[in-house]
Amino acid sequence: MTFMEELIQKSSVLVEALPYIQKFRNEIVVVKFGGSAMEDPELVKSTMRDIVLMECIGMRPVVVHGGGKAITAELTRRKIETRFINGLRVTDEETIKVVDEVLHEVTNKSLVDAAVEAGGHPISISGRSVLTADKMYAVDKETGQKIDIGYVGDITDIDSYRLIEALKSRIIPILTPLARGTDGKIYNINADIAACRVAEGLKARKLVFLSDVPGILRDAKDESSLISSICTSEVDGMIKKQVITGGMIPKIQSSIRALEAGTNKVHMIDGRIRHSLLLEIFTDSGIGTQIVKPDSIL
Repeated sequence: MTFMEELIQKSSVLVEALPYIQKFRNEIVVVKFGGSAMEDPELVKSTMRDIVLMECIGMRPVVVHGGGKAITAELTRRKIETRFINGLRVTDEETIKVVDEVLHEVTNKSLVDAAVEAGGHPISISGRSVLTADKMYAVDKETGQKIDIGYVGDITDIDSYRLIEALKSRIIPILTPLARGTDGKIYNINADIAACRVAEGLKARKLVFLSDVPGILRDAKDESSLISSICTSEVDGMIKKQVITGGMIPKIQSSIRALEAGTNKVHMIDGRIRHSLLLEIFTDSGIGTQIVKPDSIL
């Protein structure tokens, strides 16, 4: 490829992106950033640069991040046992202190720093200040009895004011998945669910999950079986057929709540692919799975 051909190809990419830039200008997009992509410093920088770009061209991104691997590593370092029940981290008083510390001082800080380095204007917002939760219990799959898993919460309310004020000022909120309980205590929140509730509360145009899977696969062992688009009316059948399984089930169900509250589309894409966020939003083909309502036309 000649130098001139390369320039023309770059121009074609911008032309393809133009209608999407116009369509999503001033629209809120909630990005949930998690999985192994967060363990690669270069991918973190690349992703946050893409999010800064989204803000610069007129979109209003909100980032909700995970941090499970960093939390587990720190618990291991401190010789604190890590236990999960039904996919939920058992969070005792000692563990919640580590969760709070890692999410704020390590994970959130690294994302804020990367956004600043890319020339963006981020703000760190603790979920404790905008999310309210009740204590959550796990359920024994055999007996149906409740299991106490400690300081794990289910979001009951979102104070959207601080997030909206930041967006009005063209500032990128970067939110930790924690909440303040009605009892005044701090609760650990599943980051996927937190992102869904934030999208629901803000009536975001889009909700994007950046993780370490390419999307929803018809065959979990075959990445070429990626399903590019799913209608919410298909979800129950896909759960019964075990196309959607495990931790993906509550994520999809919460996504449907966000769609019913006004979110236009939910996207699930592989955050390990550089610029996957831009490729999904600003190209005709996209690269992951989108979930839409039956009446969605956009």
